[in-house]
Amino acid sequence: MLSQNDLSEIVRIGILLTTEKDHSKLISMILTKAMELTNCDAGTLYLYNNNALEFRIMKTKSLGISRGEDGDVIDLPPVPMKEESVSAYSAIHRELINIEDVYYNDRFDFTGPRSYDKLIGYRTKSMLVVPMVDMDDVVIGVMQLINSLDPKRSGEPFSEDIIVPFDVDMEFVLQSLGSQAAVAVSNMLYMEEVKRQMHSFVDAFAMAVDMRTPYNGSHTRKVASYAVMVADEINKMYREGKIDEYFDDNRREQLELAASVHDIGKMIVPLGVMNKATRLDDGLEKLEFRYRLLATYYELDHYKGKLTKEEYEEIENELKDILELIRDVNGRGFVDDDTMARIKEISVKKYTTEGGEVIPYLTEYEADCLMVRKGTLTDEERQQMESHVVMTKNILDKVHFNSHYRNVTKFAATHHEYLDGSGYPDHLTGEQLELESRILTVVDIYDALTSTDRPYKKPIPQPKAFAILHSMAEEGKIEDRIVCILEDALAEM
Repeated sequence: MLSQNDLSEIVRIGILLTTEKDHSKLISMILTKAMELTNCDAGTLYLYNNNALEFRIMKTKSLGISRGEDGDVIDLPPVPMKEESVSAYSAIHRELINIEDVYYNDRFDFTGPRSYDKLIGYRTKSMLVVPMVDMDDVVIGVMQLINSLDPKRSGEPFSEDIIVPFDVDMEFVLQSLGSQAAVAVSNMLYMEEVKRQMHSFVDAFAMAVDMRTPYNGSHTRKVASYAVMVADEINKMYREGKIDEYFDDNRREQLELAASVHDIGKMIVPLGVMNKATRLDDGLEKLEFRYRLLATYYELDHYKGKLTKEEYEEIENELKDILELIRDVNGRGFVDDDTMARIKEISVKKYTTEGGEVIPYLTEYEADCLMVRKGTLTDEERQQMESHVVMTKNILDKVHFNSHYRNVTKFAATHHEYLDGSGYPDHLTGEQLELESRILTVVDIYDALTSTDRPYKKPIPQPKAFAILHSMAEEGKIEDRIVCILEDALAEM
C-alpha cells in the first residue's frame, strides 16, 4: 500500500517536472525520482528518436555509474524498435512490464543485459519497464528500472540477496509518473523547437541584411558576438561578487537575438546610401565627364574668338584646379571652413551654351555632398540611414514574439540611443534605457570603429577605438562600465 508520504512525494515530483526548464536536468530528474520511488539500484532512460530508443541517462548507484546527466552523449548504439527488446516492446505497445528475474524470462531477449553484467561484474535481476506516453498517445521514451532493493535491508551493501521484485502497488504510480514525464519532455522539446525556429528566422533576417551589401557582411554576427561576450563577462563578475547584474539563459538569449536583428531596418535604406564610400561616390565619374565637356566648350569659344588665349588658359587651369580640389575633398575625412567656403564659390559658377543650356560647375546635390563636414552622407541621406532604427521597430512589431522573447524588439530598436538623450530615434535617456540597450549601443559603435569592411573609413586600431569609447562615456553618451567590460572580455580572448 502507498503511504501518505509516497502520495505527497508523487505530487511534489509532478510539480518539479512542470517547473524544470533545463532539458538535461529534467531528464535526469525523471529517472532519479523514479528510482527513489521504487528504491531501485539502477536505471536507464531512453528517448525515442528516428524509430529507435536512444540512451539518455544511465545510473547504477552500487557501482557509482552515472552517465548522461550533464547532457553528455552516451556512446551506445540505440535500441531498434523490435519486439524482442523489452524496452522497445514497452514503447510499441504502451505497456508497463514488471519482471521478477530477467535471467529466467524467455519472453524477451536479455542477451545484451547479461553480457553487460558479465563485463561490469553486476547482476541484473528484477526489472520494471515504463513507457513514457504523452497526452496525444505519442511515445516520448522509456524508463527501465533495475533491481528493486528490500527496504528492510537498506543499510546493507548491494548484493543479489537484497534484490526484490518491484512492488505491483507502484505500477500505477510509475505509469502516472511516466505520463507526466512524457508531457514535461514533450513540452520542453516543443519549446526547444520553437527556439530553433526563432533563431533560424533571426539568422535568415540577419543574413539578408548582411548580404545586401558587401560592406556589412559580418557586422551583425560580430555585434551579436560582442554582446554575448559582454553578458558572459558580466556573469563572471557576478560570480566573483563584483557586480549585481546577471544574465540568465533567457536574458542572454534575448540580448543575442536583439543584436542579431538590430539592423534589420537597413533593408529599406537605399543601397546608394548604404554603400556610399566617398562624398560623391560614383557621382564623381559623372562630374569628371562634365568637366571634360566644359573644357571642350571653352576650347571652342577660344577657337571662335570669344576668348583670348590668355583667358582660355586661365579658365583651363582653373578647371583643373577645381577638379583636383573636388577629388581631394571627395575622399577627405573632414572638411574645414576654408574648403567649405571655396566649394560654395564653385557652386555658383556655371557655363551657358549658345543654345541656352546651363551647365553648372557643381549641381546642388554635388555641392551638398562636398560640404559634408565629416563622413560621406548629406543631411537627407543621414536621415535615411537613421530611419533604419524606426524601420527595425516597425518590422519587428509585425513579428509575434511570445513572452520568452518579449524584449527583443525594444532592445533592437534602441541601439542608437545615448544616455544624455542625444541619440535617435526617440532621444531616450539613461533612466529609460535598460542594460541590454546600453550594451548594444557600445558594441555597435565598437564594431563600426574597428570594422575592416566599411567603404567610407579605414579601421581604427583597438586601443584608439577604446579611447574614443571612453571619451564618449566622459561626454555622458555611453556607459563607461560597459566599455571597460568589453575591453576586459576582448583582452581575455
